[in-house]
Amino acid sequence: MPHPIFDLEFERVSKIYRIPEPPDPAQRLRGVKALWRKLTGTAVEFRAVNDVSFQVPRGQTLGIIGHNGAGKSTILKLLSNITTPTRGEIRIVGRIASLLEVGSGFHPELTGRENVYLSGSILGMRRAEIARKLDAIIDFAEVRKFIDVPTKRYSSGMFVRLGFSIAAHLEADILLLDEVLAVGDAAFQDRCLQRIADLRKAGVTIVFISHDLSAVQRLCERVLVMSSGNLIFDGAAEEAIRAYLQSGRFKHSEQYITENCVPGRLTNVEPCDAAGCPASTFQTGGEMRIHIDLAVRETIPDAWVHIRIFDLMRKCMCQLNSAERGVTLEPGEYSAEFICPELPLQSGAYTVDVALETSAGHYDSDWQRDCASFYVERKSNSAGLLYAPHRWRITPAASGALRGRLQGTGSIRSTQPI
Repeated sequence: MPHPIFDLEFERVSKIYRIPEPPDPAQRLRGVKALWRKLTGTAVEFRAVNDVSFQVPRGQTLGIIGHNGAGKSTILKLLSNITTPTRGEIRIVGRIASLLEVGSGFHPELTGRENVYLSGSILGMRRAEIARKLDAIIDFAEVRKFIDVPTKRYSSGMFVRLGFSIAAHLEADILLLDEVLAVGDAAFQDRCLQRIADLRKAGVTIVFISHDLSAVQRLCERVLVMSSGNLIFDGAAEEAIRAYLQSGRFKHSEQYITENCVPGRLTNVEPCDAAGCPASTFQTGGEMRIHIDLAVRETIPDAWVHIRIFDLMRKCMCQLNSAERGVTLEPGEYSAEFICPELPLQSGAYTVDVALETSAGHYDSDWQRDCASFYVERKSNSAGLLYAPHRWRITPAASGALRGRLQGTGSIRSTQPI
């Protein structure tokens, strides 16, 4: 068996930054004193990447996922030679092209055609190569009608489509992609995914960073999971997504709290198993609970708690409400638990939104988006979009049918000859 050729190799690579310690609020220094403190003050080490090792065989599509600040983009910057490692060794075989920001190198005063040549040159394409691929780039971006118009007059969608189209037509052995599918409409994103799949079939080695777990699962045969600069998992996409979801914990965000926020907030959201213990993996048809902690500062006369469960495409799968009518919450701490005795979701990863409201249908309170996540394992005998809890009986045709009518409803039954 021939020895595999590795296009990329990371060998015990670390990237360490020195960050100045924050000043003491009690010491308000200004002018020369402040500058001198900044230059001579103590600093702490921040390990953006910590002793990471991996190899990427030729033609493999490698995904890298992780929560914000995990070190994903730092790895791509190291591979792109934007920054150099503090320790360790990086080996690259072949021509490398990176797309760390869609539309990089565009000048707003230049036309789309001129920006194709400018951005293509920055990305490493020769002028003859750009001229040969110009029509294909324009057609993929669907901007032929406006290709000789200054890009400052482009819509954001046109700008993004043209930027990605240039990078998608690079003749590179290795392609680095960082969140390139986070923009654009659904049709464009699907076209981008198809283009990446075509490059993969052509034998291009691809390193793909994204928070879109569905795209990672669709494109990548192998995925790395990063957490706080450390590599915590290296394996197949499905298992990697499961490990990623297990590494996440609730962190309260102020981003989705509106100006009319009720006097209370969500302090913790945790998926749990049937015993009430925190869990991140469940089985279709099994019991799942979602535990929620609340902190109420002032009386809330008509309080509701809502849970929405989404798939990786942000499609709402279901909504769970705390009660038919709101309840009064006095100041204090509360716990709410939603119990789903037979989980109807099929295999895959899901995220959870939780909202504390004052009345049905009005999101004027604490709303935490993507504040929890979990993975569902499919039952071996289950298929389809959803699992329908049911019972199954087989009885003799005549008597069985009669008994079924007499016994009434309440379960799904089937009658057929034995």
